[in-house]
Amino acid sequence: MAGSPWMMMRSLSRDQSVKDAHLAPGTRRRVLGYAKPYRNAIIAFLGVVVLDAVLVVAVPLLLKEIIDKGVIPHDSSLVVRLAVVVAAIAVLDAVLTVVSRWYSARIGEGLINDLRGEVFGHVLRQPIAFFTRTQTGSLVSRLNNDVIGAQQAFTSVLSNVVSNLVSVVLVVGAMIALSWQLTLGALLLVPLFLLPAKYMGRRLASLSHRQMGLNADMGTRMTERFNVAGALLVRLFGDPAREQAEYSERAGKVRDIGVEIALNRSFFMAGMTFIAALATAMVYGFGGLMAVGGTLTVGTLLALAALLARLYGPLTSLSNVRVDIMTALISFERVFEVLDLQPLVAERPGARTLPSGPLGVELDDVTFRYPSADEVSLASLESISTGDRRAGGTVLHDVSLTVEPGQLVALVGPSGAGKTTLTSLVARLYDPTSGSVRIGGIDLRDVTMASLRDRIGVVTQEAHLFHDTIRANLLYARPDATPGQVREALEAAQIAHLVDDLPEGLDTVVGDRGHRLSGGEKQRLAIARLLLKAPDIVVLDEATAHLDSESERAVQRALDAALRGRTSLVIAHRLSTIRQADRIVVVDDGRVVETGRHEALLGLGGLYAHLHATQFGGSRNGREHAALDGTTTEPLAAQ
Repeated sequence: MAGSPWMMMRSLSRDQSVKDAHLAPGTRRRVLGYAKPYRNAIIAFLGVVVLDAVLVVAVPLLLKEIIDKGVIPHDSSLVVRLAVVVAAIAVLDAVLTVVSRWYSARIGEGLINDLRGEVFGHVLRQPIAFFTRTQTGSLVSRLNNDVIGAQQAFTSVLSNVVSNLVSVVLVVGAMIALSWQLTLGALLLVPLFLLPAKYMGRRLASLSHRQMGLNADMGTRMTERFNVAGALLVRLFGDPAREQAEYSERAGKVRDIGVEIALNRSFFMAGMTFIAALATAMVYGFGGLMAVGGTLTVGTLLALAALLARLYGPLTSLSNVRVDIMTALISFERVFEVLDLQPLVAERPGARTLPSGPLGVELDDVTFRYPSADEVSLASLESISTGDRRAGGTVLHDVSLTVEPGQLVALVGPSGAGKTTLTSLVARLYDPTSGSVRIGGIDLRDVTMASLRDRIGVVTQEAHLFHDTIRANLLYARPDATPGQVREALEAAQIAHLVDDLPEGLDTVVGDRGHRLSGGEKQRLAIARLLLKAPDIVVLDEATAHLDSESERAVQRALDAALRGRTSLVIAHRLSTIRQADRIVVVDDGRVVETGRHEALLGLGGLYAHLHATQFGGSRNGREHAALDGTTTEPLAAQ
C-alpha cells in the first residue's frame, strides 16, 4: 500500500542532495518522449491507483455507519449488509492491487527493455577508444541500475505520488467533515513525524551509500580475482591468506554497516509507531470526551482513528516527493549521458555497399591522431579520470599506400611506429583525421558498415574467444554456416584434429577468453573463424607473435590458407614470415619510409636492413631497442 512505513522509510533514505541537482535542459521532455508508447497504459494505471486510494477512505466511513446506524440501534440487517459491502471492497481492493501491479510491470518492464536495447546498441557503435578508457563495471551499472532507476519514474514514483496525494486529500477531507477540531489536532502532530523522519532519512542515506561503496569494492575485487588471468596472477605472485584477510576485512565493514542500518531502521520504525500511538491516543482521548459529551458519535470516533492511521504515512512520503522525482530523473539523465555520446565512426545516410569481386585498398595522404577523451568517453564511466583529456599527437603523417586486389602487403617497423593504427583505419575502427581510405575505389566513409564488415576479416595477436562452445565461437562470424563449411574451415586452419580429439568436440566450452586452449590453438580457431567468414580482404596484426616454434608453424600453415587469393595486409614481428610478400612497407614514426620486396630492401641498407640484421644476429647498436619486440603497443593517446 502506498504510504506504508517501509515505503515511507525507503523514500526518506534517498540521497537528499539530489533535490537541488540541476538537470540538463530538455531532460523532462525527453523522459516524456519515452512515456509516449505507454500513454494509454499509464492513464489506465493511474486510474486504478486513484480508485484504490479512494477505497482507503471508504472502509473507515463504512465502519462509522456500521457502529452508528447498525450496532448501536441494534439493526442487525444493516450490519450484515454493510459488512458485505466491506468484504466486497476488500475483494475489489485485491483485484485493483493485482491490476495495478500488472500495469506497473507492463510499463516498467517495457521501458527497461526499450532503454536497455537502445543503450546496448548505442554502446556497441562506439569506437574502440571508448572501451579502452571506460570501466566495464561502470558501464554495466548504467545499463542495469540507472535504467531500473529511470523505470521507477513511471511506476513506483508516479504511483506513490498520485496515490499519496489522493489519499491525503480524501483522508483530510473526510476527517474535517467528521470533526474539524480533531483533524486540526492531528495535523498539529505532523511535525513530530516529519522532523525525526528527515533526520533518520539522512542518516540512513549516508549509511546506505557507504554500504554500496564497500559492496562495489568487494564486487570489483572478486571480478578481478575470479577471472582466469586474475586467478593465475594470485596463484603465482599473491598470498591466498593475505587475499582472504583483506577480503574479510572489507566484508566485516559491510557487516558492521548492515547491523547499524538495521538498528537505525528499527529505531525509526519504533519511533514512528510511538508517535502514531500518541496521535491515536489523542484522538481517542479528546474524541472520547466529545463522545461522552454527545458532540461526537462512537462510530465517528472509530472512523477518525482509522483515517488517522492512513494519514501520516502518505503525508511524510509527500514531504520527500521532490527527492523521489529528482532521483528518478537523474537516473534518466545518466542514461541520456551515454546515449548523447555520438560515435566517431558512423554510417552516412545513403551509404553504398562495396562492389562485388576482388577488392583493393588505397590510403591517400592519410593523417591521423587519436581523439581526445572527451570525444570518445565520459569521465563518469572511467575508474580513474585524469585531468588531461586532450587529443593525442599525430600518429600517422601523410601516409599513401596501395594494395592491389589479391596482393599481399606486409607492414614492418619498430613498436609504436603506427602499423596497428594503419590497419585500424582499413577496418574502419577509426576514420582518418585527413585524407581518405578507399576499398574498391570507394571512400570507407561512404560505405555501409554491414558491407564493410562482411568483406573484411581481422586476426589480431591476442585472439579473443567468448566463454562458449567452439561451435558458437565459429558461428559468431557466420551464423548460417553449414556443418560442412565449419569442417572445411577447421581443416584449413590446421585444427580439425584437435577438435576431433576433444571429448565434446565442437561443443567443448573454451572457458573465459578461451583460456582452456593454448595460444596457438586460439589463433588457429580465430583463423578458422576468419575462413568461415570468407572475407575478400584480410588484415593480420601480429598473428604469430608470442607463439612457440611449433605453434607458429601450424598457425603459419593456417595463414597460408587464409591469405590465398585474398587481398592481405599483414603486420609481422618475425621478418622470416613475410619474405614472400608481394611488397613490404616499412613504417617509422607514422610515416612510410621504405617500400619494396625483401631483397631490394636489404640492398638499400636502411631501416628494414637494420631490423633484419638485429633480428638475425647482426650488429647491436643504439637502435636495437627500436627493433621489433613482438608487441603492438601504440602511443598512450590510443588508449
